[in-house]
Amino acid sequence: MSAENTSPLLSNKATESYDIYSDGDDQQKQLGFVKEFGYESKRLWKLAGPAIFTSISQYSLGALTQTFAGRVGELELAAFSVENSVIAGLAFGVMLGMGSALETLCGQAFGAGSIRMLGVYMQRSWVILLITSCVLSPLYVWSPPVLMLFGETAEISNAAGKFALWMLPQLFAYALNFPIQKFLQAQRKVLVMAWISAIVLVLHALFSWLLILKLGWGLIGAAITLNLSWWLIVILQLLYIFITKSDGAWSGFSWLAFADLWAFVKLSLASAVMLCLEFWYLMLLVVITGRLPNALIAVDAISVCMNIQGWDAMIAIGFNAAISVRVSNELGAGNARAAKFSVLVVSITAVTIGVCCTILVLATRYNFPFLFTNSEAVAAETTKLSILLAITVLMNCLQPVLSGVAVGAGWQSLVAYINLGCYYIVGLPLGILLGFTFGFGAEGIWSGMIGGIGLQTLILIVITSITNWRKEADEAASRVMKWGGSTGEHWSK
Repeated sequence: MSAENTSPLLSNKATESYDIYSDGDDQQKQLGFVKEFGYESKRLWKLAGPAIFTSISQYSLGALTQTFAGRVGELELAAFSVENSVIAGLAFGVMLGMGSALETLCGQAFGAGSIRMLGVYMQRSWVILLITSCVLSPLYVWSPPVLMLFGETAEISNAAGKFALWMLPQLFAYALNFPIQKFLQAQRKVLVMAWISAIVLVLHALFSWLLILKLGWGLIGAAITLNLSWWLIVILQLLYIFITKSDGAWSGFSWLAFADLWAFVKLSLASAVMLCLEFWYLMLLVVITGRLPNALIAVDAISVCMNIQGWDAMIAIGFNAAISVRVSNELGAGNARAAKFSVLVVSITAVTIGVCCTILVLATRYNFPFLFTNSEAVAAETTKLSILLAITVLMNCLQPVLSGVAVGAGWQSLVAYINLGCYYIVGLPLGILLGFTFGFGAEGIWSGMIGGIGLQTLILIVITSITNWRKEADEAASRVMKWGGSTGEHWSK
């Protein structure tokens, strides 16, 4: 039986809809294109809407805590921002990156109808990520000398280091959470994650206010609420999976989780390198800014801008998840044309939203800084950076979407090389040159790094445009056989 016949994804109507503009005159083709654009938009928004809400809710856990920390004092804001951006940001990038291997494997396996293998893939990812958490733990323990090595002041490094010790439980929550999310996303169970994230966000806001401000626990209260919130997300998602069995994708714990681990590690590492090079790139913006004169004000201003950019990035990450699922599902089912058309639709949609967000940033540039700080100096510096923030917001609307296409198609290794060249050979040196040599400060550092993002986005546009999607569908079929063939037969017995 062919992959097209075994796939649970596409009804006959959905499959036929991709041919409605292939014949007839130009007007009929145009009408057919518009109609199919609407069909595909509906499919994408069913995935992207809850995924965006989930991403924003989970990102807001840290953003809300940062807001409360800013009300305590400038040092507390800087300490939280540096720990959250650098230490936790590094760990977040590694964990999300390694967990993203499941986007390719689970998505294509689901598209091909190999439902039972999803639970095995998730368990393998848990094993790898929990081991990785243990490897990363010393980074939290010895974070002050690490931060000072990168040029942070002793005052900020020591305060951030104390906070990092309290945040170790969050690291292990990441290790379980990201494989769970990819497991659920591949099955399009995004509403479950959205509801869980919404409930936790409401509780987090309440307890953050209570512990940080009302009881005056400061950064210790921030650590307690963040750790509890992330672990609550993990526990609620696991309860859903264990109780519902996830429509057959979960059949219990299995020793198969320890099979083919080295091959799984290699794909996970490729995914981690690809995403980490992106996450660390903007993280370095905060670190390098710490070497400027009057570092406390500069770091606070950059951190506020990164917080706003992070919220915007959550919209793009929602589309990243949606297009990754669409592309991997369609390629796994052998539907090359559907995958290609989905890329077109999501790109147009993401750019449109990015333009709207850019306008919003520019319109509120004199007001939004005061959401995060009471300091006039920090607010003034943040307003100066708002033009660069607006440019970054616009560019980052499309870049994560194209990265999602890469993950769905399994191009992680290729994109890792692209990211390395664009970000660290072009963007970072250019930023240092403009910021320090030419004396443009934080604006110069950020401008150079924007250049790296622009170059990477342009290259991904070219690669996506010239891709042979039929060949990608054939490779997806081979990948499903490689990862789910013999192992899948043992699993089903």
